[in-house]
Parts: sequence; C-alpha cells; structure tokens
Amino acid sequence: MGLKRRTGTKNPPIFSSEFLIQNHADIVSCIAMLFVIGLLFQVSAPLASVFVVMHHNVTEALDPSVPVLYEGGRQDVCVVTFYFLIAIVMHAILQEYALDKLNRKLHLSKMKHSKFNESGQLLVFYLISLLWGGDIILRDGYLLNISKLWQDYPHNEMTFMFKFYFIVQFAYWLHCYPELYFQKVKKDEMKPRIIYTTLYLAFLSAAYVLNFSRIAICLSVLHYLVESVFHTARLLYFAEKNKAATYGFTVWNVVFVVARLASITLSVLTFWYGLAQGEKEAVDWAQGNFNTKVVRVNCVVGVCLLQAWMMWNFINFHLRRMRERAAAAASSRKKALAKKEKKAASRKDEQLKQKSEDEVNELPEVDQNTKKAGGGELRSRVGAAASPKAKRF
Repeated sequence: MGLKRRTGTKNPPIFSSEFLIQNHADIVSCIAMLFVIGLLFQVSAPLASVFVVMHHNVTEALDPSVPVLYEGGRQDVCVVTFYFLIAIVMHAILQEYALDKLNRKLHLSKMKHSKFNESGQLLVFYLISLLWGGDIILRDGYLLNISKLWQDYPHNEMTFMFKFYFIVQFAYWLHCYPELYFQKVKKDEMKPRIIYTTLYLAFLSAAYVLNFSRIAICLSVLHYLVESVFHTARLLYFAEKNKAATYGFTVWNVVFVVARLASITLSVLTFWYGLAQGEKEAVDWAQGNFNTKVVRVNCVVGVCLLQAWMMWNFINFHLRRMRERAAAAASSRKKALAKKEKKAASRKDEQLKQKSEDEVNELPEVDQNTKKAGGGELRSRVGAAASPKAKRF
C-alpha cells in the first residue's frame, strides 16, 4: 500500500528523521504485512498467529450456535502490538485521504489545522467505539438489566467482539504516543494529549486486569458519546458553520454534566452496592476475583476523582470563556465610547466654526473687512513677538 506524500524537490536521506515521518505509514504497513504473510507458511504460522489471532479461549468452537468465550492473558500483549501497527496505518490513511483534503478547502491557520486534525481523528474513533460498545451493551442486556454489571463476578469470560473491543482500545490509545512525533505536534499541545491518552490507558487497563470489563464498557460508551458531540461541534466551528456549532456546544454542555452524574451513579451502584453482595476478604488470583473492599473503594474513588477533575476543567473552561467575553465586550464599549466622544468633539468644533462665520457674515461689509484685517494683524504681531529676533531688540 502506498500513501501519497507531499515532498519537496529533494528527497530526504533514508535514515533521517524527516524520511521516517514522511514514510512511516508505508514502513509500518510493511511490518504488519509480514505478520499476515507469515500465516500462509507452515514454518512461520505459529509465530505469526500469536500476533494476529485472538488467544486464551475458554471454550472451543464445537457448536456454531454457541459463541466462543475468551479470557485475558499474556499473549494479549502480542495481539495489541499487531493492531497498534494497524492503528498507525489507519491514522495515516484517514489523515491523507480525508482530513488533509478538508484542510486545504477550509484554509485553516496552523493552530486550527492541528486541532482540526485532532478532532477529526478522535471523532472517527469515538463514533466507531460508540456504535461498537453500544451494540455489545444491547446484545448482553446491560441496559435493561443493570444488575448484570455485578452479577456472576468475576467477569473473566468474554465473547470475541467483547474482548476485541478492549484490544482495539489499547492499540488505539497506544498509537497516540508515536503519532505526536509523526504529526509534528507542538510542545505546548503535547501535554494535554499525553494526559488524556494516559488516563484512557490507565483506566481501561485496570478494568481489564481486574475483570471489571462490564462496567468499563458502559462508562467508556457513555464518555465517548459526550466526546463525539464535542468534537462534532468543534469541527463545525472550524468549518465556519457557526450556528450549527453553537447548537452542538449547547448540547455538549448539557450532555457533559448528565454523563458525569450518570458515571458517578453507575460506579457507586456497581462497586459500593452491587459487588458488595459477593465481597471477598482477600484477592483470589487463581479465579481472578478482585472483589475486596480495598479494591472496590479504590475503584469508586478513582472514578469519582476522574469525573470531578473533568468537571473542574469544564467549569474553568466556561469561566475563562466568560471572562474573555466580558473583556471583549468592555473593550468594544470603550472603543465605541471613545469614537462617540471624538465624533461629538468634532461636531462641536464644526458648530463653533459655523457660529463664528455666521457672526462675521451678520456685520456690514466694512466691519467684516476690518475684523478680518484686525485678526490677521493680531496674528502677525503675536508671531513677531514669539520670534528670536524680537527678543534681542
């Protein structure tokens, strides 16, 4: 697969950083293709299948009507590595064939260009995850029967699509780190991206390892819904669809607050009340049962602190916007007042000048000439008195 690249008249050296950035999608796609080709040969198939095929199945595919169940394991790291490469390739394809074309049409500035690319990439991932996770929630009946979130714990058995959902999540958020280098992200924009990428990985990994995958997929879908609305509104804003963007941000303001409250409620209900019914005194590593009071309390505190942190940033964002709008309004009022005063002063000068001319015109013709001549003579005397020669004599 070859991706189009906009290069200059001279190609960069092969081992240079610029060459790697321009051709990283082709390089990564070739590496991923080696794993796929390895499945075709008997010698390399066992090694290649470790990276491509899902492992740690609990049941066998004997009956097509019965789904194969999987659990987590060490070989998941290899599968995440392969799909990590696929995520980089898909990122480059979306950037080259969709976002770059839209950027050229919109003529965005460098700052808006970077934010537009970020929102475009995240929106596609959020929508896919939202539809995918929502389908799993509806199929497994978590929406209509919320008690399934804590019943039959530990939830270490998953269907193929359920486990594959988490594999893709890990692969995508891991690929965000090298993309900071491939996309030449500025240093001031790196910090927030690294923070939210690390938070995603930390919470999803903890839920996957501790077998709290059911509550994790519900919370992730709820959060992805909010983020989808936000990035849609931001893309509309960059496209100068201001009316639609205003509606989008208004919807985001409402959905954000509701999602934070719903996430806290769902977490407290699951960890504090639901799982407390089957609480264990110690962790059972063999069965993967982490339903102890210490683990549950830490999970509740972690989720609540994360929601509080996001809500704090949300409030600070709107307070900052209010201060900026107030400052802009005060500046505009000040400029309008200064302009009004200047206009009033010029109008007053014109009125005084017109009044003086009217007074002169009302005098007889001889007096008019005398007044004009007297005014000219007076001005000449004042000028002579101010000259240096007049001071010497």
